[in-house]
Amino acid sequence: MFFSEARARSRTWEASPSEHRMWVEVFKACDEDHKGYLSREDFKIAVVMLFGYKPSKIEVDSVMSSVNPNTSGILLEGFLNIVRKKKEAQRYRNEVRHIFTAFDTYYRGFLTLEDFKKAFRQVAPKLPERTVLEVFSNRETFM
Repeated sequence: MFFSEARARSRTWEASPSEHRMWVEVFKACDEDHKGYLSREDFKIAVVMLFGYKPSKIEVDSVMSSVNPNTSGILLEGFLNIVRKKKEAQRYRNEVRHIFTAFDTYYRGFLTLEDFKKAFRQVAPKLPERTVLEVFSNRETFM
């Protein structure tokens, strides 16, 4: 599978009803004062609850800058969109990591040209070697 296919597939991913309910519950739990929105601090707590890490100031600033200036925080619909995008990105990174690990047979944390050729021989044996070399030399495409 090529990485562009992985990206296309992750864009079509939809949250399950139980995931969606959990996100709504987290929103409500973090909106302690029942304001109808999440403040900057509320959002940080929600990210910790859902993703297990405290978001950086840059991440929070980015999210808060996208908030409608007429509201004081992140409304439920906006929160759900943010969480969905973060989950899609997480799924994509996990898929890429899984594919990379399958090709990194010596567990070095990188792929040599020979590793790359071997992987392509397994998954696309009729692909011309020239194409494999072009893809390998264009590695920044995958970063």
